[in-house]
Amino acid sequence: MPNNLHDSPVSGEVLLDAVDRTLLGLLVDDGRLANNTLASRAGIAPSTCLARVRRLQSLGVIRGFHADVDLTALGRPLQALIAVRLQAGARGRIAQFQHHLATLPGVLNVFFLAGEDDFQIHIAVRDPDTLRSFVVDHLSVATEVAMTKTSLIFEHLGTRPLGG
Repeated sequence: MPNNLHDSPVSGEVLLDAVDRTLLGLLVDDGRLANNTLASRAGIAPSTCLARVRRLQSLGVIRGFHADVDLTALGRPLQALIAVRLQAGARGRIAQFQHHLATLPGVLNVFFLAGEDDFQIHIAVRDPDTLRSFVVDHLSVATEVAMTKTSLIFEHLGTRPLGG
């Protein structure tokens, strides 16, 4: 019987050893580390480090390297989460609607959910008027949408994908 949630692999889970986890933790903290620096901090040879990072990429564990952008500096200081509930008759168009949401201006993330709401949209916009226009012009008018609920984000502290 597993002792904790990490003891039993789930479908699609890639088994990682301590070195892989160390590399991932270092890259999560700074995705721009040079291979030699990454290898040194992980206590492995540069050639081993490069091979392991490439393996993690090929397995899809590392999906990419991204910049942490200050949305305020881009003129989009107002963030919100918008819950969207679809009409019962729109269930067959969930995939198309999800892809449509991802293309809308200001959308950072689209989450397809279990439970009462169907989607959670994370958006960053210039001001309250732009947020209102987004909801009215893109969501409220959509025949698929039964209900929306908008929550403003006061502060976002970031995430630690490895639970660290």
